[in-house]
Amino acid sequence: MKQDCLSRRRFVVSSGVALGAALLTGRRTDAAAQSKRADTPGAQLFRYSLNASTIRGQKLGLAKEIDIAAEAGYSAFEPWIQTIQDYLKAGGKLADIRKQVEDRGLTVEGAISFARWVVDDDAARAEAVEQVKREMDLLAQIGGKRIAAPPAGANGNNAPTLDLMKAAERFRVLLDLGDKMGVTPVLELWGSSKNLHRLSECMFVVIESGHSKAGLLGDVYHIYKGGSDFSGLKMISAAAMPVLHMNDYPADPPRDKIADRDRVMPGDGVAPLTQILRDRCDKDGATVLSLELFSQVYWEKDPLEVAKTGLAKMKAAVQKALGSA
Repeated sequence: MKQDCLSRRRFVVSSGVALGAALLTGRRTDAAAQSKRADTPGAQLFRYSLNASTIRGQKLGLAKEIDIAAEAGYSAFEPWIQTIQDYLKAGGKLADIRKQVEDRGLTVEGAISFARWVVDDDAARAEAVEQVKREMDLLAQIGGKRIAAPPAGANGNNAPTLDLMKAAERFRVLLDLGDKMGVTPVLELWGSSKNLHRLSECMFVVIESGHSKAGLLGDVYHIYKGGSDFSGLKMISAAAMPVLHMNDYPADPPRDKIADRDRVMPGDGVAPLTQILRDRCDKDGATVLSLELFSQVYWEKDPLEVAKTGLAKMKAAVQKALGSA
């Protein structure tokens, strides 16, 4: 019989000492690191990923970013498509990256892309679909599972308001392409966008796409920026939102002024992370929590220390949330 959420929370709390010990240990072999990740408190509920934006400002390159994610103790990684392309332009081989990812005990949970797949312009949209096809091919070669599908091109203040049924049809085109390529697109909510900036809009598109693999890429900052209440996350299963970009935000600047650069580490702001994470544990599956920050403050620091700090703060937020149930 499946454990209920309360039982899993109790397991997390009882494992608190193990968490503290794990956070204090130094660098280990990859085999030991994988074992440690499997024993992480909350492992049945959450997995931890490093989104490369968090250390993007250090300009490390793809291979080094993967090393940082592994050495910091993450089990997953989210690269930027541009970084993969830069690696290839410099003479790198994707087979080597796939081996590196596998040897490091990581999974590539997704990747960041900005194709204009949802715009009303037919020619631009057709070009975007071809772009996504090329990007899916790159991801498939390194074992990538998903690719972000944000409302790029339909996000400016002067952009026309999208017909959500048409947006759903266009998302279905990407999903069908993903079936062929082996990489699933996930609809990304952008809080600052004119279109697809609310949970309700995005879930309408996900549902009306009519595809069994359709899902949403959530983000704490973007949900706040877009004006949705976090209680809406209770209605979204882990299958429908497999990845949640983790971050926090300060009380100031206010919602209408806050920007990507204002994101802070989980627990360092005022986001209701405890409620968000408690609600996620009821979703019959593990959610990938992927640290995504865009701050010059973190880009000026040692990337490994930034990655380690972010992982520790995510784990602490999970322990607090599940322990307070």
